Amino acid sequence: MGPSVTIVDYDAGNLRSVQRACEAVGLRAKISGDPEVVKRADRLIFPGVGTAETAMVTLARLGLDEAVVTFFKTGRPLLGICLGLQILLEHTEEGDRDCLGIIPGRCKRFEFGDPDLKVPQIGWNEVSQSADHALLTGVPAGAEFYFVHSYFAMPDKASHVLAETTFGDRTFASVIGRDNVFATQFHLEKSGRFGLDLLAAFGQWDGAVC
Repeated sequence: MGPSVTIVDYDAGNLRSVQRACEAVGLRAKISGDPEVVKRADRLIFPGVGTAETAMVTLARLGLDEAVVTFFKTGRPLLGICLGLQILLEHTEEGDRDCLGIIPGRCKRFEFGDPDLKVPQIGWNEVSQSADHALLTGVPAGAEFYFVHSYFAMPDKASHVLAETTFGDRTFASVIGRDNVFATQFHLEKSGRFGLDLLAAFGQWDGAVC
């Protein structure tokens, strides 16, 4: 059997898609909204679609906000995807909401002067590595991944920005991380071969940066 991962269930959608992607690369994946299961997970995937405001309310109601932070402190590997990346930060403009605070920084909404540039960003876009990381060693230059988002991450520390993407006139952090946390703004489960390769690499990652 392959490595085991737990996918956090906080009513934020697309959980079965993430589970199927895990299974496609040989990972044993279970979905759970039980805080005790989350705390004890071997590896944790924190996905999500929807609004950060609703997500934080749900996480707090279920006790999963503290569970995710507790898991992070164990040093075991944690993967954030899309909304899961955004609420790893300290604060989001969306609903003026405090988030989990695992990575210092905030989320801001895209704003453009060009009326033809539509928000959210939906579709494929190039991801350019900006720092060395064990999980990015197999990602080739020019690789594209699938995005759906209106807000983008602004980590306080440049060292927490692992890769960047340009949308309109804005270059933003599309992969962030620190210590045992690796998080992507794009959807790994919708990003074809490169997304699955990253997911497979997460399944083998020990939580060390390099």
